[in-house]
Amino acid sequence: MSDPQQPIAARKRPMKLSTSVSLMVSAVIATVLLIVHLFYFFQISNVTQESVKDKALAVARTLADSPEIQRALLLPPASGIIQPIASAVQESNDLLFVVVTNMDGIRYSHPNAELINQHFIGNDIEPALHGRENMAINHGKLAEALRLFTPVYDSQQRQIGVVAIGISLSEVALQISKSRWNIFWTALCGMLVGAIGTYMLVNAAKRILFGLEPYEISTLFEQRQAMLQSMKEGVIAIDDHMQVTLINRAARQLLRETGLQQAINTEVGEMVAASGPLISNLRDVLSHGVPRRDEEIDFKGRVLLCNTMPVRSNGVIIGAICTFRDKTEVSQLMQRLDGLVSYVDALRERSHEFMNKLHVILGLLHMKSYGKVEDYILKTANNYQTEIGSLLGKIKSPVIAGFLISKINRASDSGNHLLISDDCLLPDSGSEQQVAALITVLGNLIENALDALGPNAEGEVSVLLHYQNGYLACEVSDDGPGIAADQLEAIFNKGFSSKGEERGVGLFLVKQQTESLGGKIIVESEPGVYTQFFVQLPWDDGESKNA
Repeated sequence: MSDPQQPIAARKRPMKLSTSVSLMVSAVIATVLLIVHLFYFFQISNVTQESVKDKALAVARTLADSPEIQRALLLPPASGIIQPIASAVQESNDLLFVVVTNMDGIRYSHPNAELINQHFIGNDIEPALHGRENMAINHGKLAEALRLFTPVYDSQQRQIGVVAIGISLSEVALQISKSRWNIFWTALCGMLVGAIGTYMLVNAAKRILFGLEPYEISTLFEQRQAMLQSMKEGVIAIDDHMQVTLINRAARQLLRETGLQQAINTEVGEMVAASGPLISNLRDVLSHGVPRRDEEIDFKGRVLLCNTMPVRSNGVIIGAICTFRDKTEVSQLMQRLDGLVSYVDALRERSHEFMNKLHVILGLLHMKSYGKVEDYILKTANNYQTEIGSLLGKIKSPVIAGFLISKINRASDSGNHLLISDDCLLPDSGSEQQVAALITVLGNLIENALDALGPNAEGEVSVLLHYQNGYLACEVSDDGPGIAADQLEAIFNKGFSSKGEERGVGLFLVKQQTESLGGKIIVESEPGVYTQFFVQLPWDDGESKNA
């Protein structure tokens, strides 16, 4: 049985970047050089032969144009004028032979002086005797050679002879061999230069990649992608060319929900017009390099909490990134949590109150005042039925019920009264979003009413909740100072408040939550007499659905 502590075999690592790049570039350079070498290796024979031919032909034409050669051809071969000239040219140009003949093919020069005044051997001289330059490989008195023939003309352009130049084939082979070795050394030098270039390329690539290997980069990229896509926060990034380079799943979802799917993968300039401050924040940070932290923006009816930061490389701004979260979700969670905490606080208060009542009953029993015990128990039960039992009978949602109990105690502590109408009817809802919205509505409206009444005012706040045909009607009224007629519309604006700075968010959230669910809110007020808010919300009857 294998040891459970034994680690799983590690994944085989690929070659290092330096090794793989070196091998790849070296293979490419070696292949190219080999192909070039082979190409020239097979072509060098023709190239060398052409070079030797051109050289010999130039010598032959020079001799053919020499006035001394032309005058000597008019004399007998025994004159001996041409032989010294031909011998000098042969030695200086490393030729096998230089032979000059007349129109009968009789030699006027030859490396072997005994062959002078004899007929030239080989039919390859025939074209030259008829005025045409010729080249051929043939064997005469000397070794097999590459032979070139050029006609000689006098001043009247009459052909008077032929100049024949011979080059040993072994000399031609030697020239070809030298040329091939030159190609080899050139290829070797190219490989050396390529190796140095490869080394410099690898070092430059390592610097650019911060010394990371390709498999390490791919692993980091996969981890980064998984992290970005798993985040509940939206992430949008741009580069210094105002181009979107990254947008994660949460950001795409927000764009889809707000009808901006077409803005994904477009230039930021186009997205700004469609998505307002969300992308314009990125543009501003990219331009000025100043971070914008914990900024609330209104995005298509949603409140987003955004953080926008510049991306720098070596002190230069190369882009910007924005992370954001729908503050509505956070607010809903906080309101939900606040309702649960209020419910727990209410239960704790009732627990202390119940303990106190038990102590009273226990004291009366010790005193054997049984009649007073009975009266006290009946009175306590009636009070519970009146205050708590009736509330729980009308408010089926335990969260809302606990929330209202806490607000009743809050109003009592401030010297005011919170009355829950006997006509209330609120079934429990299966939608947490609706419950959270109702807590936001009731919490802000009741708190605003209590603030308007002031402490120890003995004012009255009334709450009516009535459910019918899928909708919940909510009325919150108070007998406080009221709201001026010219402020009835402005009270729902974010930041508007008559209570000082950093206020004016509550009623804005109430309206936002109400309208996000498809509800509506109306306010009526008469200064010095009353203020009344009417809210209508869609409400899922959880009990009827489960029936």
